[in-house]
Amino acid sequence: MPLGHTVKTMSSAGMLNPGLLLNLGRAQRKWGLTSAVGFAAGANRHPDKVALIDELGELSYAEVHDRTNRLANALMEQGVRPGQGVGVMCRDHRGFIDATVALSKIGADTLFLNTGFAAPQLADVMKREEAVALVYDHEFEKLLSKVECERRFVAWVDEGGTSDAPTDPTLDSLIEKGDPAEPDKPAEEGRIVILTSGTTGTPKGAPRKAVKGIGPLVSFLSKIPLRAGERTHIAAPLFHSWGMAHFTIAQGLGSTISIRRKFDPEKTLEAIDRYKPTALAVVPVMLQRILELPDDVRGKYDTSSLRVIAASGSALTGKLATRVMDEFGDILYNLYGSTEVAVATVAMPEDMRAAPDTAGKPPVGTTVKIFDENGKELPTGETGRIFVGNEMMFEGYTGGGNKEVIEGLMSSGDVGHFDENGRLFVEGRDDEMIVSGGENVFPAEVEELLGAHEAVAEVAVIGVDDEQFGKRLKAFCVVRDGASLTEDDVKGYVKEHLARYKVPRDVEFLDELPRNTTGKILKRELIEREKEAAS
Repeated sequence: MPLGHTVKTMSSAGMLNPGLLLNLGRAQRKWGLTSAVGFAAGANRHPDKVALIDELGELSYAEVHDRTNRLANALMEQGVRPGQGVGVMCRDHRGFIDATVALSKIGADTLFLNTGFAAPQLADVMKREEAVALVYDHEFEKLLSKVECERRFVAWVDEGGTSDAPTDPTLDSLIEKGDPAEPDKPAEEGRIVILTSGTTGTPKGAPRKAVKGIGPLVSFLSKIPLRAGERTHIAAPLFHSWGMAHFTIAQGLGSTISIRRKFDPEKTLEAIDRYKPTALAVVPVMLQRILELPDDVRGKYDTSSLRVIAASGSALTGKLATRVMDEFGDILYNLYGSTEVAVATVAMPEDMRAAPDTAGKPPVGTTVKIFDENGKELPTGETGRIFVGNEMMFEGYTGGGNKEVIEGLMSSGDVGHFDENGRLFVEGRDDEMIVSGGENVFPAEVEELLGAHEAVAEVAVIGVDDEQFGKRLKAFCVVRDGASLTEDDVKGYVKEHLARYKVPRDVEFLDELPRNTTGKILKRELIEREKEAAS
């Protein structure tokens, strides 16, 4: 990382403040670059500043540091040890943060469980990761009943459980009785294990140790202009790498974080109006839901405090990107990456105005190349497999195995190309490509086209068996309210804009597409439906 670039970026972010750097340095010597460092530094520098706002109210930096000291000591008394794995299945609230920070102070490994997973997936993941304890929201009590682990703790008590009151101890009860003294520094920093989305198969554990140095932070801030001491509203799930990234960076910057347990488009606008954040972290489907609100509803709320809308976690279509910028101004930043490779590219507002479908350009410190099937680098304009290299790549799946690596760069699992301006365009998953009549076809190209149709609210395209061509495409469309669309309309629109072999053989209309909690479309469910229908 060039020194001049680092200094310029840190200065723009307000991080060259001696007081901020001194306190971060002191905290880092004890806690490393973990989830604990920002709150510990903030507790020394500005103990009374609001660190967190959730549905229960506000917590200062000193309060979060004290709560997590108490919880860490209490969990150790309950038998949780450094290096052991602990599952955390919580929505976005203080209990999630209490658990995550406390476990980092212990040096335990934190396994984030997706709140949208089914019971068998959760049981399999906890067993595979050998987790010794589970922190969960009471509403998931029945769902987690088959999960085997030695200790259980309840983070949030709400309606929806199997009993009126939880039978397991709550985090609040542990915090109340816990020793407020800072725990001893762990011999080794704990890992964060984030699960892959499982959109095409069984979720895998992708562990990542705390980064060394400030290179990744500088890389992020050079593209997404967050600043120290401001406010960030995180609507993206904290268990996802995108939500966790903003949580980690915001508390490192000494910012105030606001969160809600469940995403609601109008309540998100209400939170922006009330708390005046300068940054909003979302997954793209959340932006779509906000824009689907009636004009008079959106108009009730003042969102002028926002300088940054940061989106990631699933594909952001050019149509949606343009609508968001037209509504909120040119403040949209779209990060492309994966759980395994972290950041690959970032599209800034000027990139998306020039080429709405782009995934942007690699930040300083990240290398992205396009390789063919034989591992040969392809020139500008040619489509191939996307490979990424940076300091933030994961260590290999916890259950064994890794992504393919060429020249020190790791596969993102997607295919795409660069244009003459150095912008990346992602054309789809490398395992979604079909061969139709001898031609390579990527469903994402057809999805992008249909997604721009004025009558289409959402669309997903998959490959299906075809006696004549081997494979053909099938489109699943959700029609926008008040619009009309027929199968012939869809086929005619594709035929007008793309090659004949890219026209879907079949079109099915649905009320909604299956999605996971981060907004990714679950194509495996659509594929399974087709298999069942064919059998």
